[in-house]
Amino acid sequence: MSSGVTANQACLEAYQSLKLGKKYRYIIYNLSKDNKEIVVEQTAERSSGDAISQYEEFLTHLSEAECRWAVYDFEFEKEDGGKRSKIVFFSWSPDTAKIKQKMLFASSKSALKLGLVGVAVEIQGTDFSEISYESVLDKASKGA
Repeated sequence: MSSGVTANQACLEAYQSLKLGKKYRYIIYNLSKDNKEIVVEQTAERSSGDAISQYEEFLTHLSEAECRWAVYDFEFEKEDGGKRSKIVFFSWSPDTAKIKQKMLFASSKSALKLGLVGVAVEIQGTDFSEISYESVLDKASKGA
């Protein structure tokens, strides 16, 4: 199912900067005002803070009432002490979002996702408990 929405070239360029250049910690994507293309809404450069506080800061940029997509370079430590990093793709569709917006985001996701080669984990969230640090850590650390 496709909505006819396309991903702006800047979406893929920002993703490459996150994946290969390690420039960004995360990217938040949204639909343009006319709902014709997917655009980069926000990026955040890596900071020296701890992984949990960086992730919590990312969550503050997701609306309780509007859908978004996001990519996060999720870093964590395995029980053996080894550091790992996985790219996580989020489909954020909160329960309180308008039905029309949820449908448009769901049918447009593939236009963005096709260009994001190398995503290791995909998470669909409808409330913040589904995208909590612990929940993402659990999914990311499987098979790491």
